[in-house]
Amino acid sequence: MEDVDVVVVGAGLAGLVAARDLERAGRSVAVLEARDRVGGRTLNQPLGPDHPGKVVEAGGQWIGPTQDRLAALAGELGVATFPTFGDGEHLIEIDGELRRYAGRIPKLPPHGLADYAQAALRLDRMARKVPLAAPWEARKAAGWDGQTFRTWMRRNLRTRTGRALMEGIVEGVWAADPSELSLLHVLFYTHSAGGLDSLIATEGGAQQDRFAGGSQTLALRLAEPLDVRLGQPVTALEWSPGGVRANDVRASAAIVAVPPNLAGRIDYRPALPALRDQLTQRTAQGAVIKCHAVYDEPFWRRQGLTGQAGSDVGPAKLVFDNSPPDGSPGVLLAFLEGGVARELGAWPAERRRAAVVGTLARLFGPRAADPAAFYEQAWADERWTGGGYGCWLPPGAWTSCGRALRPAIGPLHWAGAEYAERWSGYMDGAVRSGEAAAAAVCAAAPGGNRL
Repeated sequence: MEDVDVVVVGAGLAGLVAARDLERAGRSVAVLEARDRVGGRTLNQPLGPDHPGKVVEAGGQWIGPTQDRLAALAGELGVATFPTFGDGEHLIEIDGELRRYAGRIPKLPPHGLADYAQAALRLDRMARKVPLAAPWEARKAAGWDGQTFRTWMRRNLRTRTGRALMEGIVEGVWAADPSELSLLHVLFYTHSAGGLDSLIATEGGAQQDRFAGGSQTLALRLAEPLDVRLGQPVTALEWSPGGVRANDVRASAAIVAVPPNLAGRIDYRPALPALRDQLTQRTAQGAVIKCHAVYDEPFWRRQGLTGQAGSDVGPAKLVFDNSPPDGSPGVLLAFLEGGVARELGAWPAERRRAAVVGTLARLFGPRAADPAAFYEQAWADERWTGGGYGCWLPPGAWTSCGRALRPAIGPLHWAGAEYAERWSGYMDGAVRSGEAAAAAVCAAAPGGNRL
């Protein structure tokens, strides 16, 4: 048995940032990670021997304005960023018609665009009324949490085009169907990011920039000076007011830095308060499969296209140019999300590949039909992740159990993207939560190296 000040469960960004801050405060820390790697929901995918040293991101990848804590971390670690490719025109396929457009507003029927715009404006106004620290305290929390987002859409969107645009946003942001999400959760999440446009935009939004060398580089560099122990799943955690025990490590405190639904699967001895258990039973992660089609060159750029496309046909409904910074090789990133990911996730890999490549060929022409390589990452198949991108809450969860999300329970503290008030569900939120958890542990036992 080994004694340390703090044990951290999980070596994603939140857990690694927490461990870094604790060590800087003079605490001894052991980080226990179930996987054989660090990074959690970030993962670099090498592009093969023909492109040595080049990667794409199989997990979380983007950084945008106001994600200040993530930007500060990247600066500290010497990880540069570069803009998501956006020179040219985008594509949108809706009602079976493929259109090109420049800027942010697609060429769609004006009444449909106006319908979407008024709904988005209303959503932003409502979101600003949700307290980030306590969404259940919003004046209309009971009514908002008592309905799904699809119910709200039916009442506030009158056109097929408006509904299709909003549904695409839900699938792209939460990897879920509007019928699964609480309206209150959508409002909290929207406020957390600073507005709907911040969530969905490329330039000026959450998809603005990428990390040179892939986002997992942040975790790899964070982990280098830390005591990170791989292949150490924590399936049981003993705790008392005097400390904790995880595997063969004893500590005065623990930071459990995994998604809430996975944290709920740990066997706590004694059991946690019922409200916390009720909460973790209600947290869910979306279904997402990230697919990368690799080509000798980004041929779409020669056609004046950005590589960004949206489709209401699918099955891949959202596409980005995900080529390396120098544009070689060309890479198209196609997302399978929500119900589509659940359905196609059960298909044989070759059939799923054909469906995704078929979408790309329909959007970008026959050259897209024959990629040199194809990679996919199904996050719902990851035992130690369970889905993506972050956890979302169904109707009733915030108002009945939400107050159990963040508070520590004795020596047990929580960290992860879902615990953040700002940029909840994003890498920036993970960094913020790790910093907050480390500060809370230090505040619980100030002064001195031992807790």
